[in-house]
Parts: sequence; C-alpha cells; structure tokens
Amino acid sequence: MAHREGLDAILSMLSVFERSDLKQELMKEVERLSSNLSALENAPGVDKQALEALLSDLDQSLDALHIQKSGIGQPLRDNEFLYSIRQRLSIPGGTCDFDLPAYHYWLSHTEASLRTEQLANWLNEFGSVREAIEISLRLIRGSVGFTQEIAEGGFYQRSLDANQPYQLIRVVIDREAPFYPEVSGGKHRFTVRFMNFDVKQRPQQAELSIPFKLSCCAM
Repeated sequence: MAHREGLDAILSMLSVFERSDLKQELMKEVERLSSNLSALENAPGVDKQALEALLSDLDQSLDALHIQKSGIGQPLRDNEFLYSIRQRLSIPGGTCDFDLPAYHYWLSHTEASLRTEQLANWLNEFGSVREAIEISLRLIRGSVGFTQEIAEGGFYQRSLDANQPYQLIRVVIDREAPFYPEVSGGKHRFTVRFMNFDVKQRPQQAELSIPFKLSCCAM
C-alpha cells in the first residue's frame, strides 16, 4: 500500500508541474530572495558569514534549476510505464489489475526494496524544485517571529500594509484544540476563523475567545 500511495503522490506532483510557468516563477522567487539578502551585506549587525552561506545556498538552488533544461519531471512523462498509470488514475476504478496488469505485476512481483529504490529515483526528478522551495520557505518563515493574539468569538481580522510584500500567514494553535483555523484575505486585510470540527455536519464557527500565535511573514 505504501508503494502505491508513494507512486500516486509522485504522479500528482507531475500533474502539478504540467504548468510550464511554475519553474520560472520559482526561479524569480529565489532571485528576489537573493537580491533582498544581498542588500543586507553592509548593514550594521549582520552576521556576514551566515549571510554568505544563505546566498551560496540560494545560488546553488538557482543553478540547479537552470541546469534542468527540460520541464520538471520530463523523464517521468516519457516513461511508458508511468504514462499508462497516469492515463487511468482519473477514472474511478481505472487502476484495476485487468486495466493495468503491468502496474499490478510491479506491485506484487517486484522486490519491495527495488520498488523503494525506483520510487526514490523518480522522486529525485523533483530534487531541484524541492531544494528551492525548502530554502525559500525557510527564509520566509524565519523572517518574523510570532505574536500572541486572541480571536474573539472565534474570529480575528487584521489590516495589512499594502506596501509590505507579505508572502505567508502562519497560525499556531494548541494541538489538542477541538477546532481548526480557516484563513482568507487579500491585499489589504485577512481574517482567521476558528471552526469546530464535526464530521457529521457543516462546520460552525467557534463561540469561544481563542488564544493563538500569529506570524505575518514578509521577506
């Protein structure tokens, strides 16, 4: 089951990267972060050694994306075995053994260690993207700390500075809390609604005053 789910996840990622512009957008984001950090080189109090290490990581990430001339995951699209599975995934029951006998042979007759190795090799096709996303998110998430906030009656709203390039809103609540946050917003403001979880009915907004941690990330 784990190998089936792993392959499904890889093929889902492959479908995401059917959009040819995603690679260019990611490269522009890495370049933006690198430019912003470079502007800090002569700022007082900056750890120049740490800054140089970050800039080096960003440059390596950008180089890896440049080197990947073909589209993200193109070798996987050219793989006939994977192509046959992709063709059937969107059809309910489309991956039955009589429709995809080769797939079921792979699942039941190939050694588990070999399947794991093959999945790892296929996943490596997204390696340059993963590294670029990981370093970008690490920098954006680390750009600002958390503040303690209260959602009165399960609702919180804040205005945003339109001149500040916010990239991410982070909300942290107690793991044991019986509700979850819904975040929505635009350029000028955002809202957080805490919803009671009930699998049997439509979610309802919590009526309690809920403490939570908030981080509005801008890098």
